[in-house]
Amino acid sequence: MKFYKYYLFNKPFGVLSQFSKEQHDQKSLKDYLNVPIDVYPVGRLDKDSEGLLLLTNDPSVNSKILHPSNKLPKTYWVQIEGKPDKLKLQKLKAGVKIKIDGSLYLVKALTIKILDPDPVVVPRDPPIRFRKTVPDSWIEISIDEGKNRQVRRMLAAIGYPVLRLIRISIGKLQLLDLQSGKSKEIIKSELMGSLK
Repeated sequence: MKFYKYYLFNKPFGVLSQFSKEQHDQKSLKDYLNVPIDVYPVGRLDKDSEGLLLLTNDPSVNSKILHPSNKLPKTYWVQIEGKPDKLKLQKLKAGVKIKIDGSLYLVKALTIKILDPDPVVVPRDPPIRFRKTVPDSWIEISIDEGKNRQVRRMLAAIGYPVLRLIRISIGKLQLLDLQSGKSKEIIKSELMGSLK
């Protein structure tokens, strides 16, 4: 009988969402996690993104989270360059076209809101670039798809470059106080209850 394992990991900036390295000086999940060899990440966060990553050796979880028909929301805190305009942000709920690998896709935000005050987050290492003449702001956005760099492309489409992106939840699974670079094991009932 196979025993399934489930882990939450707070992926730091600059870490690949895989156990192998593409270049010897890159950091990968192997640098942070000591898990059974058959455990793998469910979905990805690009190297420049931070936050909640789920890992497991249970193949049923992969389809539960990633299959488009399940429409599982993923929520992000995003630091953007500039002061957000509410009307522009609402365009994301109506839908914007983004280009991925030469194809255009119409994508929408489920929810979007300006965070005021800014969320309390640990400083990024290395720090984001700071420009005295250009303000920055934080927003919270939820999507139920997971196209390559989707949130970054959506915000770029309405004129807001992303400075920092942190996934804070997948369904009802939350990052909460899990520190950057740390993981915790959870049980299947906790996981499945969070994915409904």
